[in-house]
Amino acid sequence: MTFRAALAILRKDLALELRTRQSVPAMVLFSVTVFVLFHFGLDRNTLDGALASGVLWVTVLLAAVLGVNRLFAAEREGGALDGVLLAPIDRTSIYMAKATALFLYLTALEIVAIPAFAVLLLGPGLGQAFPELLAIVALANLGLAAVGALVAGIAAEARSRDLVTPLMLLPLLVPVLIAAANATKPLLAVNGGPDQLGKWLGFMGLFDIVFILLSVAVFDFLLED
Repeated sequence: MTFRAALAILRKDLALELRTRQSVPAMVLFSVTVFVLFHFGLDRNTLDGALASGVLWVTVLLAAVLGVNRLFAAEREGGALDGVLLAPIDRTSIYMAKATALFLYLTALEIVAIPAFAVLLLGPGLGQAFPELLAIVALANLGLAAVGALVAGIAAEARSRDLVTPLMLLPLLVPVLIAAANATKPLLAVNGGPDQLGKWLGFMGLFDIVFILLSVAVFDFLLED
């Protein structure tokens, strides 16, 4: 029942996003704009190593805030959140649907943003970063989605949610940022390669598991009136 309800909510969210194009295009436009600003602001044509990794993941993290702010937008604006809460479904299904939607939004963002980053800023190129970069991106997205859906649920009914969301979200995502940036750094260095990749992937995997379990345990109570 929980899976079927989550799938129904997810289908609704994806159909709405395909129709309105409010979240993913905004995230993509924000990311590309930031890369352009870094391109001219740093007065450098190419980046590599720690600086390249930091620019990439900080930009993705800030773009994720836009997606998190919009996760419950349809329910709020249409006054449908109360109806969803009154439905005879496990509220964990709402979390699962929102986290999966955010994961897919982030994946769509990175399909565009990472090549744009490579063209605008990256010196060594992306060829040497694969396939390790795919594993880093997948685990980072899972962490962003797990925390983002939880924070979106907390801030869903807050009057100042546009302020509350980043203030709650960004500190919680610092571990993901540190791990993703450190795992990616050697891949983006000139003549670089994987270095301590297993350590950072393991850290992100543990972070993801802890936050998913914690969110599933508490989400039902967070949406209480």
